[in-house]
Amino acid sequence: MCGIIGYSGSFCAQKILLDGLEQLEYRGYDSAGMALQKSNGELFLRKKAGRVSVLREACEGAPINSVCGIGHTRWATHGGVNDVNAHPHNCGKVTLIHNGIIENYHEITAAFGFAGRLHSETDTEVAACLLDYLYQGDPFEALRQAVDILTGSYAFCILFADQPGRIFCIRNVSPLVAAHNDSGSFVASDLTALIAYGKSYFVVPEETVMTLSPEGISIRDLSGQPVEPEILTVDWNVESARKGGYPHYMIKEINEQPEALQNTVLPRLKDGLPDFTDEGIPDTLFASCDNITVIACGTAMYAGMVGKAVMEQAFKIPVSVHIASEFRYDTPLISSRTLTIVISQSGETIDTLAALRLAKACSSRTLAIVNVKGSAIARESDYVLYTHAGPEIAVASTKAYTVQLAVLYLIACRFSLLRGCFTADQGRKFIAALLSSSGAMEQMIRHDQAIREAVKTVKRSDHAFFIGRGLDYAFSLEGALKLKEISYIHAEAYAAGELKHGTIALIEERTPVVALATQEKIFAKTISNVREVRARGAAVILIVKEGAQVDPDIYDIRIDLPVSQDEFAVFPAAVSLQLLAYYTSDAKGLNVDKPRNLAKSVTVE
Repeated sequence: MCGIIGYSGSFCAQKILLDGLEQLEYRGYDSAGMALQKSNGELFLRKKAGRVSVLREACEGAPINSVCGIGHTRWATHGGVNDVNAHPHNCGKVTLIHNGIIENYHEITAAFGFAGRLHSETDTEVAACLLDYLYQGDPFEALRQAVDILTGSYAFCILFADQPGRIFCIRNVSPLVAAHNDSGSFVASDLTALIAYGKSYFVVPEETVMTLSPEGISIRDLSGQPVEPEILTVDWNVESARKGGYPHYMIKEINEQPEALQNTVLPRLKDGLPDFTDEGIPDTLFASCDNITVIACGTAMYAGMVGKAVMEQAFKIPVSVHIASEFRYDTPLISSRTLTIVISQSGETIDTLAALRLAKACSSRTLAIVNVKGSAIARESDYVLYTHAGPEIAVASTKAYTVQLAVLYLIACRFSLLRGCFTADQGRKFIAALLSSSGAMEQMIRHDQAIREAVKTVKRSDHAFFIGRGLDYAFSLEGALKLKEISYIHAEAYAAGELKHGTIALIEERTPVVALATQEKIFAKTISNVREVRARGAAVILIVKEGAQVDPDIYDIRIDLPVSQDEFAVFPAAVSLQLLAYYTSDAKGLNVDKPRNLAKSVTVE
């Protein structure tokens, strides 16, 4: 994720852009930059690797007298963290900032012969070159043509050298909001950058061309017809704006999951299939191993449990999952034929780091899945796959979990292709289903009435249980963790088939039981287990796919997930369980973002 801001008006653009970038820094802090344009079209470009404060320091000694400009703070997805890869990018008459991912930038580079013009390693510079190639004096026409060529997600803000004082914007998936007042016109990726300038704003409609000038904002659809956006009013204060308008970081981060999934998957696709060439990961890493060991802690370990189930089903080699703090004191059964995958949001988890070092001492090749570039685990692993979730501030992990899953699914697909378990067509269908999971998550976020109703039952209890079979059990583990860590309700997950072997003794009248039944081949068995807890008086919250035929007498509340292939039900299910925990904690008046006794990054043993 990246932060975008643009301004055209009568005030000092440099100050507005720097202040806005500081508000947006949570969206990316690898580098920051700005382009300032004078009334004669003269352009001043400044960009620096590092935090926004580095850019501000560079600007303080030489302020630019300009009233029009664009600014950007970057979370790197393509190319390393350095001044050259920082935005904005300039090519000919075009200067551009971008939030999103251009999936087909390799193909565009080859088709138009751009390789000799590129200075950075970014997909964004390719987009700038494409627009400059298409530009014949009409920004609207150049953007209209570009939309037909570009594949992926994007929010662009663009300065054209011969259009001083005007900023042109277009978006697909990636967010943009805009506002106008007496001081000029503003655009940003998030309201946090605009709240200081007024309460009214609008969401920029997708696939429309928006033009900002000091006099106002105009919008046209791609057929050239004018568009009138819906004007909205901010009803929260500046402090809340730092959370993007959400009451807590956790709910904000739950809402960011669909975009985070796309940001993680799209850069790694080539011809609709996973490709890790840009990360320098050779196919031999997957093709030559006999078994996989996954090492992680907490939420990351539960992501590994889901990954194990998916990977073993897909390519039929043994996958084991280990708690990092236990692995490091065991005698690991790994060798040079083992691929060890270590998972950590922060990349600094001390137990996971120690386990990584032990795996390397046993001659195992190592692959890290982390969210923080340059972290210790990333540095010490043989190979790294970054999860492009952006900063996750709430202690309870949400989007980090789902993007870790997304990377494991990409690995499963690549592995299956190399071992002949998937044809190319099967691989493309697998990836298409993975990408469609972002829409399924979005649907759960928008339609949460049943989840809110379930909270009324859960919040009154001291204990809650989660049950499921197969993959349902694997992701019920994370659901129980979320509830216990932020609502302080004792919650445990159990394999539903094991209930009769002891666990069912814990079921009392009105004990909440969250039952997941999303896996078709074991659906009937799971429903039988639900009947067992219901017969003992449990208050059942049943999570199934839309259209599932279930006797309504066996549950109190039913939560429907969008229909999907069984292995992809985890994504909307994860959202539903996160929301259940979030709303329960909030209803109890607890500190959702900072639960007691917990830290975001565990750097002590």
